[in-house]
Amino acid sequence: MTQPIKAAAEHIASLQDGRTVYLDGRVVGDVTTHPAFARSVLSAANLYDFQADPSNADLMTFASPKTGRRVNRAWQMPRTYAELVQRREALVAWAEQHGGFMGRSPDHLASAVTGQLMGLKLFQDYDPVRAGAYWDYYEYARDNDLFLTYVIINPQVDRSKSASDLAEDPMMKIVDEDGEGVTVRGAKMLGTSSIMANEVFVAHLQPLRPDEVDYAISFAVPMNIKGLKVLSRKSYEQHAVSEFDNPLAARYDENDALIYFDDVKVPWDRIFVHRSPEMCRRQFHDTPGHIYQNYQAQIRLSVKLKFLVGLARQICETIGTVNMPPVSEQLGRLAAEAAAVENMLWGMEAKGSMHGDYFVPDRHAVYAAQTMTQAIYPNFINSMRELAGGALIMLPSSSADYNDADLARIISSVQIAADGRDSLDRVKLMKLAWDAVGSEFASRHTQYEMFYAGAQFVTRGHSFRTYDWAKTRDLVNVISSRYEAPKVN
Repeated sequence: MTQPIKAAAEHIASLQDGRTVYLDGRVVGDVTTHPAFARSVLSAANLYDFQADPSNADLMTFASPKTGRRVNRAWQMPRTYAELVQRREALVAWAEQHGGFMGRSPDHLASAVTGQLMGLKLFQDYDPVRAGAYWDYYEYARDNDLFLTYVIINPQVDRSKSASDLAEDPMMKIVDEDGEGVTVRGAKMLGTSSIMANEVFVAHLQPLRPDEVDYAISFAVPMNIKGLKVLSRKSYEQHAVSEFDNPLAARYDENDALIYFDDVKVPWDRIFVHRSPEMCRRQFHDTPGHIYQNYQAQIRLSVKLKFLVGLARQICETIGTVNMPPVSEQLGRLAAEAAAVENMLWGMEAKGSMHGDYFVPDRHAVYAAQTMTQAIYPNFINSMRELAGGALIMLPSSSADYNDADLARIISSVQIAADGRDSLDRVKLMKLAWDAVGSEFASRHTQYEMFYAGAQFVTRGHSFRTYDWAKTRDLVNVISSRYEAPKVN
């Protein structure tokens, strides 16, 4: 009998595995019930309920070619343009469930791993045994519809030095190996969503020198493996006053964490790259892996920008400024930027090409979108602040203010909406807006959108390397050939 589509209950149960998560100096225990994580875990789990709903099953899932179980389309390897579009529609539907605020939702790493294994031949040419291990892992993760996260960069210690040049080296590296596997020790970041993920994929995206072989490893392990320690940042969910006061932080704080490998023993069948700095680079950039993970990120971000521009308009309607020419001009610009990102998604697909048997979004179109959106997002947030003005500050301290009849009367007298909504709904809207643009949660999101793909010089470098400069040279030469330079005597 075919296993049913993964739903919320299955995912929540899978997280009750004894993983070691630290917060405020203590091991938290069950992350599914702890006040720092429970509602965000539930939000992630609800994504699986959404896909398991019979009315959404065809949109969200496809049948595993190995088991027949229907699993999320993020694991699908599109063979045609139509299948790529079908896959994108599923990812959009998932992102709409959280407004784009879960940057490391399960479809992100599924996209990364799936994209890398569209380039299976590269791994086979490197090492058939490691390639077989990676393919087997992909099938295991796909057929169990696992939620994966990753840690692929080193902690910021001294960026002027390579890892091997540091006097005290905290970076994760190989410290031992035997017939059973490889032992690793040290830290990696940023384990976003690691609290609510099943497993962590570990790799090295930053360039390595040829002699830095001890750092050059790629593998995946369960979050509860012996020796793996998750050091959580401050929980915005835990510090949310209520869902009414902090509706985004209370439900969608996917969290970030330092992952420390305290002599973790990784079995050979979970190791995909071993002591090869060059292959660590190639697994991302010489396969469709890096393209698929960032294509997913742009899909998610397009939904988030659509949410934000809708929120911006409602703010202006509520405070009665929507028809003022300077305001409608600002809203028009935000709408254009949101639409441009969505249109660029369609361009990535329309310009896509075959990579072996699989259809892949256009590489430069993906990097062009990343380059633009890194700049768009903080400007988007600043524009929303300008449009809202003091409306985001003149708010009740918390929902508890409504428990006092006199305070509730005063609040109602000043929280008057121009668009006809009642006082409480106006406050609800502005609390949502503040959590999106002004709160500590919002600040983290601005930082995330600016840097999740790397610093701007990194994404611009990708754009530089992948642009078709030959065509521009030909165009310049065609025009310049139509006239002569003056003759010099």
